[in-house]
Amino acid sequence: MLYSLIRPAIFTLDAERAHGLAIKALKALPRGRPAPLKGPLGTEVAGIRFPNPVGMAAGFDKDAEVADALLGRGFGFVEVGSITPLPQPGNPKPRLFRLKEDRAVINRMGFNNRGAEAAAVRVASRGTRPGVLGINIGANKDSADRIADYAAMTRIMAPYATYLAVNISSPNTPGLRALQDEGALVELLDSVLEARGAQGPPVFLKVAPDLQNADVDAITSIAMDKALGALIVANTTISRPELVSVHKGETGGLSGAPLKPLALEMVRAFRKASGGAIPLVGVGGIATAEDAWERIRAGACLVQLYSAMTYRGPNIARQITKGLSKLMKRDGFASIADAVGSEEV
Repeated sequence: MLYSLIRPAIFTLDAERAHGLAIKALKALPRGRPAPLKGPLGTEVAGIRFPNPVGMAAGFDKDAEVADALLGRGFGFVEVGSITPLPQPGNPKPRLFRLKEDRAVINRMGFNNRGAEAAAVRVASRGTRPGVLGINIGANKDSADRIADYAAMTRIMAPYATYLAVNISSPNTPGLRALQDEGALVELLDSVLEARGAQGPPVFLKVAPDLQNADVDAITSIAMDKALGALIVANTTISRPELVSVHKGETGGLSGAPLKPLALEMVRAFRKASGGAIPLVGVGGIATAEDAWERIRAGACLVQLYSAMTYRGPNIARQITKGLSKLMKRDGFASIADAVGSEEV
């Protein structure tokens, strides 16, 4: 209720400036306690125990500054980044746009971050604090060898990550999505897995929603062959469903409510392709407990959000998890794991 009162004032600010203020506010707030591991929504994915299935997606905390603050706001896990080996400014501003009438966001940020060295210091400083921390890794825009960038990021971040997320699906770094092609993807994952080592954290792969059926089948086959921990389905879309906001024509990746149907169908497609053999993390257009529950029943073991927090405020994770508990009881499931893919029955 409080956020709904102050949101109009926040929305008078440039979207990127408002985001920066949100990071500063989270730094200033008391850290809070992470959700308890033994709660009713606890679930296990890729050998990791998650206190609840609702996570913060990559993109909000690009420089790993407020992971513990977000965990203290009720998120079951937080994915920071994308982080690249060298600092980079990203694309020219303005590059982040609210589409208020569509409850959506368009961004063309371009992996802006302060680089791996600075991020490693921050994540190392967490020490043994509890909470599931995913670290989303990327390649520098001007890199002569992007696969080498991913391998380097793996070596740097593996000691601090509960899981590593390999992001090859951003539409805002030219040529990056080409790494989803079969040959390039095999080479990339082989390099990442070798850099991680046998005792390193699980590797998740983040894919685009703009894939054809053949792409889904090929990526699924490779992910299963390489024993990846999960597929994150999906990043922002370059497609444009019908939009009404003044910024609808901006270039970049579209997220928020309009992405929901496409992201939901991608979860179903990957679930069908894998037969449920590889965990899926559903992301894109999730704003309510009903949205999260629909994605879980479609085949997602975990869900993530980001854009919806812009519209619903910092308590969104607690609101969704409270609603999920009710929906799980309503539909007669004893656990989140039991509900995964249950729409097929």
